Amino acid sequence: MKYFLIAGEASGDLHASNLMAALKEVDKEADFRFFGGDLMQAVGGTLVKHYREMAFMGFIPVLLNLRTILKNMKTCREAIRSYRPDVVILIDYPGFNLKMARFVKTELHLPVYYYISPKIWAWKQYRIKDFRRYVDRMFCILPFEKEFFNRLDYAVDYVGNPSVDSVAQFQAQQAASQPDTFLKDEGLGEKPILALLAGSRRQEIKDNLPTMLEVAASFPDFQPVIAGAPGLETEYYRPYIGNHTPKIVFGRTYPLLQHSRAALVTSGTATLETSLFRVPQVVCYYTPVGRLVSFVFHHFFHIPYISLVNLIGGREIVQELFGARFSKRQIQDELGRILHDAAYRKQMLDGYDEIIRLLGKPGASRRAAELIYLSLNH
Repeated sequence: MKYFLIAGEASGDLHASNLMAALKEVDKEADFRFFGGDLMQAVGGTLVKHYREMAFMGFIPVLLNLRTILKNMKTCREAIRSYRPDVVILIDYPGFNLKMARFVKTELHLPVYYYISPKIWAWKQYRIKDFRRYVDRMFCILPFEKEFFNRLDYAVDYVGNPSVDSVAQFQAQQAASQPDTFLKDEGLGEKPILALLAGSRRQEIKDNLPTMLEVAASFPDFQPVIAGAPGLETEYYRPYIGNHTPKIVFGRTYPLLQHSRAALVTSGTATLETSLFRVPQVVCYYTPVGRLVSFVFHHFFHIPYISLVNLIGGREIVQELFGARFSKRQIQDELGRILHDAAYRKQMLDGYDEIIRLLGKPGASRRAAELIYLSLNH
């Protein structure tokens, strides 16, 4: 069968590439065209547009690049029309993808599937009407999403979480490999490691890393190690490091977490990955006008937490220090607790075990691929 996929950012490229590999296993005739990236291209098929030409986030960047965005949409519509796939598979990226869903359903009358739901449960719940009208099947990767969509009278499938797959694959490879040389390879000393995951976007790193390093300096018995973001170089970090001397490792976040005693983490998938490695963490995320951000979050958002760990657990497993709660003192106090209070640390690890149980076993991409293939052949 012919599959057209649309992924508009790096995480979508990763998840879509895993889905494509799984589709090739269940459908020997699978043929792909896509908006995506290098990982999808490595699986095979035809890359129509790279996500680097599409990744505009925020009101001002979108406004400044509106002509490019409209041109990309036109290119996408023409590519789908000429390819005439058996199904169009959308991966997150709602601003672009929901417009494509409407086009595909109303003008081409082709099946539209969504893999990895946009986070409409946080806000913008009004978008559910677009899913009802234009999306035939939704495959979710967070267990609470199934109940959320059911309450809105929209049936979805929970297929498992790709991070579970990635971590399990890494751990299996580690178990089968030669003796671990990570510490030696990266020139790390004998002190316990404090992992600093300051985000993948430049603004996140600029806003969060300096405070993280100041906090780390209060714990001289630990060595801070920064997880370098994809696409950035060591030089980018230098202005935000100041007089500190942390190590920076690129492309080795999983080995870093495997060897860490604790972590300071900005919100996002990194909070979930840290919990899968059972590393106690402090979620800390700086925002300008913190008090206003806290007010808006508590009064206008539909969710009680920002971290995936707490959202999946349905309770406060890790502390979320953002908005008005973001300060060096509060982060420092919480890090001290998870490092030195054994009972508190165990409580967090027990919460992680609950998360791991709720997420289920590895195999998200395979389950999604099988459901897609079977439904199209039904």
